[in-house]
Amino acid sequence: MAGNEVKLIGHWASPFALRVRWALKLKGIEYEYIEEDLRKKSPLLLQYNPVHKKVPVLIHDGKPLAESLMILEYIDETWKQSPLFPQDPFERAMQRFWAKFADEKCAMAMLATFHQVGEEQERAAKEAQEHLKTLESVLEGKHFFGGETIGFVDIAAAWIGCWARIVEEIVGIKLIDEEKVPLLNAWFQDVLEVPIIKECVPPRDKLLVHYMSFHKMLMGSST
Repeated sequence: MAGNEVKLIGHWASPFALRVRWALKLKGIEYEYIEEDLRKKSPLLLQYNPVHKKVPVLIHDGKPLAESLMILEYIDETWKQSPLFPQDPFERAMQRFWAKFADEKCAMAMLATFHQVGEEQERAAKEAQEHLKTLESVLEGKHFFGGETIGFVDIAAAWIGCWARIVEEIVGIKLIDEEKVPLLNAWFQDVLEVPIIKECVPPRDKLLVHYMSFHKMLMGSST
């Protein structure tokens, strides 16, 4: 039986910490949340994640685990209620594949759009749009990526629907076109309205101010 002491080191604006909170909420796991100041990393964070020195870090009965997708898998394997993965091994592997695709292709291209300017920014935005279109293909005939219920990919990728809109407003480039990716756009709207998802998402205005400030700092450092 899983132990009871669960702690999560995170940052309020981190989408990767957010999806761990979603998984814990979905499974009804009680945990202590520890807010990390990423400008001045705490001894606790450096102790429990000395390699990457990043959030999130899940601490279960004193044992730390970093990297959010790995944490999601650990949570699902440790607490069996409200499973994130299907039973079929092939379907489980495909869930891992698409969660990784969302991180390594969609999110990275969005990040490049946020960081770059000029032609490089336009190229990154086009790449993000293409990857999001590919991700949408998995949704055909489904309400969620997990089918009729929220699954691993839904928890892993839902944050993109919120953060993409923030990037769009800051850089002035459309990433999620309702006409080009209607299924994905509808999914973002639906999944972000699920109560356990919605209640954890930071206020949009607060996120916008935070990332606008971060963007100004990035642009200032690149000139």
